[in-house]
Amino acid sequence: MGIKTALPHYELGFYALVVTCALVYSMNGIFEASRDNMNRKSFRENVKTGWYYFGRKMYRSYVHMLYGILAVLAIMGTNYLMVILSHCLLLYTISLVKSKWLCMIAGLCSLASFKMEPFNSWQSGFVTETFSLQDVLFYGGCGFSILRCMSFALETCERKEGFYSPLELLKYNFYLPFFFFGPIMTFDKFYVQINTRILSRKENEMWNIRVSALTQLLVILLVDVFFHFLYILTIPSDLKFVGRLSDWSVAGLAYSNLVYDWVKAAVMFGVINTISTLDHLDPPQPPKCITMLYVFAETHFDRGINDWLCKYVYDFIGEGHDNIKKELIATVSTFLITTLWLGPCEIVYIWSVCNCFGLNLELWVQKFFQLGPFARLEAKLSESMSRRIRGIFGAANFWTIILYNILALNSLDFALLVAKRLLITGF
Repeated sequence: MGIKTALPHYELGFYALVVTCALVYSMNGIFEASRDNMNRKSFRENVKTGWYYFGRKMYRSYVHMLYGILAVLAIMGTNYLMVILSHCLLLYTISLVKSKWLCMIAGLCSLASFKMEPFNSWQSGFVTETFSLQDVLFYGGCGFSILRCMSFALETCERKEGFYSPLELLKYNFYLPFFFFGPIMTFDKFYVQINTRILSRKENEMWNIRVSALTQLLVILLVDVFFHFLYILTIPSDLKFVGRLSDWSVAGLAYSNLVYDWVKAAVMFGVINTISTLDHLDPPQPPKCITMLYVFAETHFDRGINDWLCKYVYDFIGEGHDNIKKELIATVSTFLITTLWLGPCEIVYIWSVCNCFGLNLELWVQKFFQLGPFARLEAKLSESMSRRIRGIFGAANFWTIILYNILALNSLDFALLVAKRLLITGF
């Protein structure tokens, strides 16, 4: 005679959880073994690439494209999708001429149409605002789409024979993790990675992906707790209150504002990179920690845009970077495009001029100290002493970078107050 007494619900739930975890863990082991050994000689007769093998879709690039287009359509609507496609079609058509300068001019005109009036309002008028973040998604998706289309057009010009298919542009532009907020991966890198048939992972890559995902979650929670105790974004808006703070507190406030912006960018790109790494892509890395920045050449929170500007503007115009005149033209051109990307306004103009001056001064000083007498003097010093001397100049450069960049994050008045406290009445 069987036992009919029912066990408590919590005990049954615990047993179900144990069985589920065991099954998930064992299936994960089978999946990883299958993935890592799909090219094993003894498996070739029974395992086929494509839809017949779990997780190794033959048309994965088309699936990403279709999913991205449908997601953008569902989030932003038909009119927004048509606006994006019209710019894609325009720049694809111009790329057939295979003229780099024409592609660059057309791309910058398209970008300007989203950054300057009246074209900006006219295009945004096609999309009816239905939720709070729609405005951010509109300009983010449009801006990054133009940069991707420009990269596609410029890489088409580099191709010696034939043209890329329009579908390749759609695959590139509508890869969803990169669509709204970047990072930008230049088309040449994306094309190779998305069309790779043999997919494999490095040793411990899945473990690193899991650790990265957990790290991003912990940082988000830490920042949320952090803002309950330090009002670093609210205090700069009250200049009278800031004026009563000590010099050390003002310096810490300026520094922490940059750290916050870095953390925000690092978390956003970290999450996006984790997702794209699961899709077997190698995206641009998150920004370098702000505390480690002491040269203007590395002051960027988006490595993707920095790579884009270096490849298509700075390196293209500057060539070998050994001619001061070409170097000056290259840096000025780079910051002009950066100004257009950020959106022309007074504070952006000031930020751009200051950073352009800082970068050029840094390059000229570097060239100056590479002259014979200084080079011989440094050669006589030990490596540690040379590093210490460079560190002294780097500290001054570090605070200059902070002063220039809080212009973009706060206000001109706050930046002037910080500069006065640091340079005149402070330390």
